[in-house]
Amino acid sequence: MAVPKRKMSRSNTRSRRANWKAAAVTTVNCGQCKSAKLPHAACGVCGTYNNRQVLEV
Repeated sequence: MAVPKRKMSRSNTRSRRANWKAAAVTTVNCGQCKSAKLPHAACGVCGTYNNRQVLEV
C-alpha cells in the first residue's frame, strides 16, 4: 500500500478537492409537449418516448 512521505499542505489539499464539482443535470425538450425531461427517458408530463405513447398519464 502506498504511503505518502510528507504531509500534504492545506493549499494543495484544497486545490485538489476544488475540482470535485457537481455537474448540472442535462435536460432536453419533449418533442410532443415541449416540457423539460431527462434524455433517453419517457416524458413525465405527457408520457411519450420517441413519439410513441408509453405511459398512461
